[in-house]
Amino acid sequence: MISIKGRSVFGSIARGKLTFYHRDEFIINKIKVSDPELEYKKYVKAKNAALVELGELYDRARLSVGEGDAQIFVIHQMLITDEQYDSSIRTKILDEHFNADYAVASTSRSFAEMLAQMDSEYMQSRAADVKDVSNRLLRHILNCADKLPILKENAIICTGDLMPSETLLMDKTKIKGFCTRSGSVNSHTAILAKNLGIPAIVNVGAELSDEYEGKEAVLDGYSGTLYIEPDEHTLRQLEYKEAVEGRKKELLTRLKGRKNITRDGHEIKIYANILNYEELESAVKNDAGGIGLFRTEFMCFDRPAFPDEDFQFYTYRKALEAMEGKEVIIGTYDIGADKIPDCADMSAERNPSMGCRGIRFCLERESIFKTQLRALYRASVYGQLSILLPMVIDVSEILRVKELIVQVKAELIKEGRKFADNVKLGAMIETPAAVMTSDIIAKEVDFFNIGTNDLEQFTFALDRQNPCYDRVSPKNHRALLRMIKMVCDNAHANGIKAGICGEIAGDPTLTEIFLELDVDMLSVVPSRVLPLRKAVRSISLKDPKKAENDLKLFL
Repeated sequence: MISIKGRSVFGSIARGKLTFYHRDEFIINKIKVSDPELEYKKYVKAKNAALVELGELYDRARLSVGEGDAQIFVIHQMLITDEQYDSSIRTKILDEHFNADYAVASTSRSFAEMLAQMDSEYMQSRAADVKDVSNRLLRHILNCADKLPILKENAIICTGDLMPSETLLMDKTKIKGFCTRSGSVNSHTAILAKNLGIPAIVNVGAELSDEYEGKEAVLDGYSGTLYIEPDEHTLRQLEYKEAVEGRKKELLTRLKGRKNITRDGHEIKIYANILNYEELESAVKNDAGGIGLFRTEFMCFDRPAFPDEDFQFYTYRKALEAMEGKEVIIGTYDIGADKIPDCADMSAERNPSMGCRGIRFCLERESIFKTQLRALYRASVYGQLSILLPMVIDVSEILRVKELIVQVKAELIKEGRKFADNVKLGAMIETPAAVMTSDIIAKEVDFFNIGTNDLEQFTFALDRQNPCYDRVSPKNHRALLRMIKMVCDNAHANGIKAGICGEIAGDPTLTEIFLELDVDMLSVVPSRVLPLRKAVRSISLKDPKKAENDLKLFL
């Protein structure tokens, strides 16, 4: 047995025979032409034909994968007509007198290399789109047919990389899975494969050799592993994994689209906490009602400088698009304590947990903070964005942030950049100061998220890493529950919602208590979403008067 590891695109298991697909390579010669006008007409004709083809592909994709993913081919149309792209080709033909196919190929290479070198994985993934568009133009210029492999049943397609159009046009009735040597989980091809429901692994590297043509294989889309001629033990393990995942999917099927309502009609939102874009897929798969906290400080690690505006913009945009209109709460940088990237260049503090962190850091580094706000507002047109401010201790911090938001909006308007006018601003309630002034803070924000991890340690005067933490501060300590109740009451009195995004939000032994405390939202790690949704639907709250008396005794 041979196992090859890559990156998972779509979690499922596929069995079949490895079928290698080799795209026809174009032979491009660099030629000086005597009639550049004629050569340019050849390019224009090819461009018009390609635009018609892309329109047809869009219509086909809209029927098979939906409007959202069909937009891939609208983006390809935009690439072909992009001013810089078109200008480069035109210059090489009319001014430098090169043949049309060389002009397209060299422009494609330059643009693809530029995108591949960018820090943003999203932008790197667009290099494949440039190649797809350029290959389409070259086929028309060179009058080459678009050849796809003739497939047998149960094929696992193996190749260097796939173009979005190839993924869409292949006979999916005969395809069990995709496996590519290169490529990205963010590529449009990967997105298409996922939405077509085809297990796929990308970036397995050179180990995926043509010598394995025709061999029996199993593609594990959960772990991102390709098993070639698997042994009996591996097959049994994969069968067990498939059964477990099947039960999870069955649970999801039953719960998907339903509200999280107790047996006696009490509703609560169940969101997911994520640390990066990669965890979004898990949040979507587990049918989270939204993203309760997208931590952004982790983008800053292993980097010489803070992420630039475009990198952040594309990251936030992808998150918003992935959630398809569901609320995405993105936290501004919560730098400090145990989350200090090298690029922050912070001086050592005797007690970092109680030092310059969260919103304090952001307001001290306004240029960094404004870059993040600009990226957030630029991305806001792609979904339902809410912005969360961490480590708030006073309403004055909220007011200063609002002033900066006004400045950022004015800049974007001046630059002609669009942003949504319904972005919500929230405060993370994770300090006793914020709890005790939550009635005042509530008047200046649109929602609260209670960060119980930090709130616990500040309340109990005990570091969460201390070995005696659990013994000294039980998870249902009445001091913490009283604080949660106070925050919820102050939120509701001012017409806003209050959720919990700390670790205890996913504890099923506390779910009923949170419901009785009138918590509006619980945000947990993606793997806890489905169990928590199931738990909520199994609860029947006590008689209201009895519940009130119980809470009085407990609180």
